[in-house]
Amino acid sequence: MNCEIICVGTELLTGDTLNTHATYLSKELSLRSFSVHYQTTIGDNPARLKEVLGEAVGRSEMIVVTGGLGPTQDDLTKETVSDFFGLPMTRDEEEVAKLTAFFEKRQMVMTENNLRQADIPVGAKKLPNPRGSAPGIMVDKNGVRVFLLPGPPHEMKGMFEDEVLPILEKMMDHQVISRYYNLGGIGESMVEDTLMDIIDRQDNPTIATYAKVGEVLVRITASGKDEVEMNAILDKYEKVLVERLGQHIFTHSQDPLYIAVGKLLIEKGVTIATAESCTGGLISGKLAEVPGISKSLKMGLVTYSNEAKMQLLDVSSDTLAQYGAVSPQTAREMCENLARISGCDLTVSVTGIAGPDGGTAEKPVGLVYVGIHYQGETTIEECRFGGARTIIQKRVVNAALNLVRTHVLKIKNGNVFN
Repeated sequence: MNCEIICVGTELLTGDTLNTHATYLSKELSLRSFSVHYQTTIGDNPARLKEVLGEAVGRSEMIVVTGGLGPTQDDLTKETVSDFFGLPMTRDEEEVAKLTAFFEKRQMVMTENNLRQADIPVGAKKLPNPRGSAPGIMVDKNGVRVFLLPGPPHEMKGMFEDEVLPILEKMMDHQVISRYYNLGGIGESMVEDTLMDIIDRQDNPTIATYAKVGEVLVRITASGKDEVEMNAILDKYEKVLVERLGQHIFTHSQDPLYIAVGKLLIEKGVTIATAESCTGGLISGKLAEVPGISKSLKMGLVTYSNEAKMQLLDVSSDTLAQYGAVSPQTAREMCENLARISGCDLTVSVTGIAGPDGGTAEKPVGLVYVGIHYQGETTIEECRFGGARTIIQKRVVNAALNLVRTHVLKIKNGNVFN
């Protein structure tokens, strides 16, 4: 089925708000074999929306529109779509009651314009919105199905998953099942090269790779009418993937590395402390996002200056004078001394040059040393990263977390060791 996405909002065009809707919806629709042929972003302008709708209904069987369902004067999507299809509006008393309760619960005054959110095109289907005040709408007219979804991302995603997907599944003549594998410590080009023979001949399943900073997501999708047969296909390809890249797979899901590492630390009962220079607390900050991480994360020190390294981590002034802050010797003292200070099972240290200034010929921007002290042994990894300051910092975080993962799992050179 041919479909397209229309994102409404002047803030999307001016760059004040990042348009994540099109990316999310395109991915979710494509996963279910709906062909997204067009994406359009327009401002809060009824005339231009009508113009785009006129083009869309002539070439697509399904249209997903986001934004413009709120109570203010620039929220005109619902009214414009209703006018376009010649559908009168009627006020839905059930929605009026929900709005009244919504504002009373928050002890807020409901202004008259909020009631516009309760107006529904005659003959349209309401899509409940428990995450916000404006319901979504589905219009089925002249052989075209149009979904109107709210603009706030959490409301849009929730409504799409809870209300739209069940409708779409009934429209499909087959099923799709996808499995995800997140990899660390390897680049997208290497992943693709390792899997090129099966990517080249792919039909069912399809294989796709997606690069993120320090991570590569692999998606394998099978389609068909028999779930058992589809899972058998996926099992076959999963076996190949694990045989070739298993040491790099940190989760069989879309979970990012920090989530996978946090869960691993909790599961294994490993306590951790971090000492960070160039990342300024980003490693402990990412781990702190994992629910229940207090069982494992005990301490996070930001030791940016040499004075902080000496005062908080007992790094020797002689070491700093002879080798410098960015050196394997300093990284070693940072993580080994932190192990003594914190009493944790595993300690991590990072020290480097994130740029854009501060680099030299001997120690360029992007040079970073990561130290891991675990079970009485210390490992120092030298890394050289490129990119802007924030990109380098993200790469350092992922490199450190991947080292934590491999040490806890006792993975060395692709093999498990004791």
